[in-house]
Amino acid sequence: MKIRRILATAVAAAVTTPVVFLSAAPAFADTKPSAPAQTQNDKQDQAPDIEQLKKDVAAAQKAYDAAVLAEADAMKAKKDLEKPEHELQVALTAAKTAAAEAATKKTAADTKVAEAEAALAALSPEATAEEKAAAEQAVTDAKTAAAEAATAKTAADAKVVEADTKLVDADVAASTKITTTRNATKEALKALDAAKEALKKAEEEEGEEPPHEDCFPEDKFTSVVTGLPSKVVAGTTVDFKLRLTNGSDRTLDDAYAFVAIHAFDEKGLKPLDKYLDLEWYEVVKGRGSWNDVPVAEELSVGTLKPKASAEIKLRLKVDANTPAGQGLTFAAGDFWNEDGTCGGTPDLTEYEFDILAKGSNPGKVEDAKGTPGGKNTTTQGGTSTTAVTTGQLAKTGSNDAMPQIALAGGAAVALGAGAMFIVRRRKAGANA
Repeated sequence: MKIRRILATAVAAAVTTPVVFLSAAPAFADTKPSAPAQTQNDKQDQAPDIEQLKKDVAAAQKAYDAAVLAEADAMKAKKDLEKPEHELQVALTAAKTAAAEAATKKTAADTKVAEAEAALAALSPEATAEEKAAAEQAVTDAKTAAAEAATAKTAADAKVVEADTKLVDADVAASTKITTTRNATKEALKALDAAKEALKKAEEEEGEEPPHEDCFPEDKFTSVVTGLPSKVVAGTTVDFKLRLTNGSDRTLDDAYAFVAIHAFDEKGLKPLDKYLDLEWYEVVKGRGSWNDVPVAEELSVGTLKPKASAEIKLRLKVDANTPAGQGLTFAAGDFWNEDGTCGGTPDLTEYEFDILAKGSNPGKVEDAKGTPGGKNTTTQGGTSTTAVTTGQLAKTGSNDAMPQIALAGGAAVALGAGAMFIVRRRKAGANA
């Protein structure tokens, strides 16, 4: 019997709650009861409808993914406005500094006017004509300088108002765009749900088995990354761990861990993945070695008994030529039971870290904080922690295997939106 499972997780910005979907497709028997007799023309009439509906779902999914990214871009743009290094913030700070200097100069000029006038008034009646003329000229010069200082201050104050107005206008525009993109995301999700429902009904009418709910999120099944620093310097290597914990009261017969790294430059435009190398310590037949973590593959940790944990050793290598930027480590887990049920961790947890240029001094560095569904990660207590000593990649079968990962870029990494889709088919009972 062939089994197909779909785990789909959408990650929104750090300040929003991710949209998380965890569902299972039906178990397909090798043989099915014979469907009612249909003519060849009937089949030809129905087939295009199903195919079109599948295309509609694909198009709706694409539109939804684009809407999620657009919303994330809008969120990032607003957060960027708050950063001191943003050009509008820099301009406002410079304008305020210039205005303060102009005010100081005006105060000094006004003081000189008062001093010059006092000196003129203090001249004795016996003062010569030259002395009186010099004192009068000093007053005239001081007043001219004071007028120039006043004009400069007025201009500087106007630039402060101008810079502040630009910043406020940009903030209003960013907030408006967030609202617009958020509404677009909601509408796109409605359209996607409607397209999926239409396809589901059409397939059921055609005799397809309806999906069942054997796959479900297990709240007490957690994935936690430990030891990953919140700052990583280019040219260095860091070791960390991914811990899967079965906090439930039942055994998870076949558990898997998923981990991936994604990064962009400081502007959130240029992907930096090619500079990063994620490895895991794989032990096969008593021999251990560091191997690359393949894209879209899950790492098997075997059976997890109730309250038990398993750890996978991981290593991140950052090339010395890596530009400064931001990275995100994604972690999740899922399981497959002998009774046919399956599921996974409720959330795809993300861990944000900064990438510093080569030679940077990171100072005191704390561990990266996990954010699943907008909450900080807390471990579900387990009675034991077992290092994975016979780990291997999850086997997905031959031609039936369809692993795929699509990580959203730009804003997803800058804090973080995007979507990850892991699609896997495998044969029941196959080694994993």
